[in-house]
Amino acid sequence: MLLIKTQRDVLLTPLQSVSGIVEKRHTLPILSNVLLEKKADVLTFLATDIEIQITTSTTGAIGDGDGSVTVGARKLQDILRSLPDNAEISLNLEEKRLQVRAGKSRFTLQTLPAEDFPRMALSDGEQKKFSVKQKQFRELLGQTQFSMASQDVRYYLNGLLLMVEGSELRAVATDGHRLAYASMPLEGESALARLELILPRKTVLELNRLLADNDDSLDIEITPNQIRFQFGNINLVSKLIDGKFPDYERVIPATLKNVVTLNRVGLLQSMVRAAILTNEKFRGVRLVLTPGSMKIMAANAEQEEAQEEIEVDYGGDAIDVGFNVGYLLDVLNNTSVETVEWGFNDANSSALLTIPGNQNFKYVVMPMRI
Repeated sequence: MLLIKTQRDVLLTPLQSVSGIVEKRHTLPILSNVLLEKKADVLTFLATDIEIQITTSTTGAIGDGDGSVTVGARKLQDILRSLPDNAEISLNLEEKRLQVRAGKSRFTLQTLPAEDFPRMALSDGEQKKFSVKQKQFRELLGQTQFSMASQDVRYYLNGLLLMVEGSELRAVATDGHRLAYASMPLEGESALARLELILPRKTVLELNRLLADNDDSLDIEITPNQIRFQFGNINLVSKLIDGKFPDYERVIPATLKNVVTLNRVGLLQSMVRAAILTNEKFRGVRLVLTPGSMKIMAANAEQEEAQEEIEVDYGGDAIDVGFNVGYLLDVLNNTSVETVEWGFNDANSSALLTIPGNQNFKYVVMPMRI
């Protein structure tokens, strides 16, 4: 049966949208597959890992009749990528095998029954909805996601806190050593009741990959244990992490005795150079701040040393403190402002990086012994 005949990109673009969540190796073999469903001239793609489900569709599916099948997502994607841009592709389902044809190229792929493909049950219950611009929400994730833990036993840290309060949306991520906070206004929304939820790490990374850098709408719908994102022709449903996120407001220093303003790019370049000679395991840099000068120093087990000095407009206390340079590079690489403010109390207290004149972003980093 001829399922579809169309151009390569008509298939490849939606397939790439859903295949990011597909695991290469899974205890359930069918979860390595993508579900293709054809109804009239619409072809729907669906992928899931049980925790997240992404659905998208494309029109122009020319073919005989309707049908559905599951096939290896990565294999099909790799085949389509390897074919010429303007190639005409036909998919034929014959005896439980999917034939992919383009010009003189032929591929035969194993399939599994569409009726066996697990779909996430969409939860009922009270729903809360609001809409934001894709670009704004993507920026919110970009300013915080790098601070998420990856495999922490405190499972609630392996995700990102999303908080709605009044007409403001906040995102917070922490791994216990540093914390990133960002907020944005909810334009056109009436004041919403306070709402806290934790997005899984994989969901955050997938959203950051899929969201467009434009002002198109992103519709968000929240139920007691799920969240749904609808944008363009993509529908992403994710389970939420059931846990209590730490009280981030207690972590952010309320007062700072010493503050220095720095050029972000200049500081970033100095940190990158100093990091070359850090100890690979601890990645510590020593920061010595004195009136008029900031020195960044690094050393390693081979007794090699690096020192960078930046002239600064600073007249506060002398401070000698150590930090994990990776944590500093993360925040400097994920902001695009010209200057940053770096606030300290003393060498034993957490430091705060902010953007001058902007209350919507805060980054707390704990010191380390060097």
